[in-house]
Amino acid sequence: MIITPTTKAAEGHDMDITEEELLAQGLIPKEEYELIKKYTYAIFKRGTEIAAKHGLILVDTKYEFGKGPDGKIYLCDEIHTPDSSRYFYLEGYEERQAKGEQQRQLSKEFVREWLMANHFMGNKGETVPDMPDAFVNEITERYIELYERITGETFVRSDTSAIEKRIEGNILGFLNKEKP
Repeated sequence: MIITPTTKAAEGHDMDITEEELLAQGLIPKEEYELIKKYTYAIFKRGTEIAAKHGLILVDTKYEFGKGPDGKIYLCDEIHTPDSSRYFYLEGYEERQAKGEQQRQLSKEFVREWLMANHFMGNKGETVPDMPDAFVNEITERYIELYERITGETFVRSDTSAIEKRIEGNILGFLNKEKP
C-alpha cells in the first residue's frame, strides 16, 4: 500500500505534499503522522477484507484525519464510499487485467469522466453541466449497488413525493431539540 498525503490548500482542492515536506514544514509532529499511518493501514486492511467478502476489490481510497479539541487524532468525513474510494469487481478482474482492459468498477470515476467529456474540469468560473435524469439515475443505482454489496442489506427507498416537507420537518425537529 502506498500512502500519498495531501493537505488543505488555501482554496480549491487538496494539495499534494510528501511525508518529508509535512514533517519539515512542521504541519504535523512525526509521532502523530506515524499514528495516522498506523490508522490508515488498519482501516484500509479492514475495508479490503469487507470488500473481498462481497466480491469487490478496494482499489484506493481517501481518509481525512483531524485533531480534536482533546488533542486526539480522529478519522473525519466519509470512509469507503463511492465518493472517496474506487472498487473493482472481483469477478473478471484477472481476465481484464491480463487483456489490459479497463476494469468494471463502482466509484464516482464514471461521473468524473462524464463531467470531463462535457467540458467541466472543476476550474474557477466553470458551471457544472446539467446531468440528464437517466445519468443521475445511473449514479443512484451504482451507489445503491455498492451499499447493498457492502452492507448485505437491501436499500429501502424513501418516499420523495413531499421531499421539501420532509426536509423542513427534519430541520425543524433538529432546531427544536432541547440542548443539554
